[in-house]
Amino acid sequence: MFKSIFTNSIGTLFSRILGFIRDLLTASILGANIYSDIFFIAFKLPNLFRRIFAEGAFAQSFIPSFTLAKNKSIFAVHIFVLFFFIIFLLTMLVQLFPYAAAKSIALGFDEKTLELAAPFVSLNFYYLLLIFAVSFLSALLQYKEHFATTAFSTGLLNISMISALLLSQDKSNEQIVYYLSIGVLVGGFLQFSTHLAMAKKKGILKFLYGGFKHFNKKKKDLDKSKKRFRNSFLPAIWGNSTAQFAAFLDTWLATFLVTGSISYLYYANRIFQLPLALFAIATSVALFPRISKYIRHKKFEEADNAFFKAFWFLASLLTLSMIGGYILSDEIIWLLFERGAFTALDSQNTSIILQMYMLGLFPFGISKLLSLKLYAEHRQGEAAKIATYSLAGNIVLSLSLISPLGAMGLALASSISGFILFFYTLRAYGTQRFLAILRHKNALWLLLASVSLIIILILLKELIHDII
Repeated sequence: MFKSIFTNSIGTLFSRILGFIRDLLTASILGANIYSDIFFIAFKLPNLFRRIFAEGAFAQSFIPSFTLAKNKSIFAVHIFVLFFFIIFLLTMLVQLFPYAAAKSIALGFDEKTLELAAPFVSLNFYYLLLIFAVSFLSALLQYKEHFATTAFSTGLLNISMISALLLSQDKSNEQIVYYLSIGVLVGGFLQFSTHLAMAKKKGILKFLYGGFKHFNKKKKDLDKSKKRFRNSFLPAIWGNSTAQFAAFLDTWLATFLVTGSISYLYYANRIFQLPLALFAIATSVALFPRISKYIRHKKFEEADNAFFKAFWFLASLLTLSMIGGYILSDEIIWLLFERGAFTALDSQNTSIILQMYMLGLFPFGISKLLSLKLYAEHRQGEAAKIATYSLAGNIVLSLSLISPLGAMGLALASSISGFILFFYTLRAYGTQRFLAILRHKNALWLLLASVSLIIILILLKELIHDII
């Protein structure tokens, strides 16, 4: 199990390092202005779907149904064709009505800004077709407990966008946004190509070919599998995507705030997402296929043991990351972004938002792990209901805090909604079972480590200020 988690984490770290280089260059070359806001808006919707599909939500509805399906290849082909057709139609609608698509994402933009954003929204949306194909192949590779390709391939997207930035650094701001958008599509194609190559190596393409070949003869046998997947998919997507929808809501509301607010939220959220992806998502992605198989074969003790080890591993890392990110937020933003067009004022604004996001790291991360039990037991509807409570709280809090606190209020609302998610997920998981985990001797170690880290980080912060 830990080998799979380690593979996922290293791949995610590789990708996120490249992602920070990309963001560093974006901040330096493009800055925090109306054009950076336009690109982040244009990339927001396909990136939202990328996170939903690629970071476990699709797999957590597909894998349990796929595991139980009698004709697995037929079932896989059915799901692929169905989703690809729906996403293709959605993409064509965006191409036909790009202004309406841009307005739906950025309601606070004026007409001139929307006209500038519309072509970039339609161009970036093609990425959605590519990332679905990647996520589909990734789910099949996860079933075979192969994680490296998916973990490392996201780096290809970042490499492509970094190349686009370097090629466009002497261009106008509008041309830079165009280059970045092309970079997104090239990166998506590279991701798809690597997954296709690995799928061929693992025998998955041959497996899918058999599904296409015999689809018409055996598709009637899919009724039970289709019904099981249909009943679990939307709840699984909804239940897994609270943090992503919260970030999307932040961006949408930030279009009503001063110029640069979208960019501040984006950069701060990118840093917040690093430990969330590196530890929580990497752990849940690696653990879920194994947990599903244990439960499928009624090996409940093995499932509990795997879950127990993963919990303490994750809780320790999230606690350390949350404290470190909050205390050193000024230094992190200064080190990563403050250069070129990104000013000291931009750093100050982004740092405060980062602190607000960091407050929600632990509840969001642990909720991700606790929810695995719900998905493995086909309790997707319950998980979706919990996510709805969290998102409703986020909406109410965002609307309440945006006026007095601006972009900082949006980030704080997101973190508070994480605690709402944690409370209800914990109750669904079982309060007594959770307390039994906390009574373990590792709880004392985690407490001592957290206190020690706080002291070390405060001293480090003072040392950095003296040096600067």
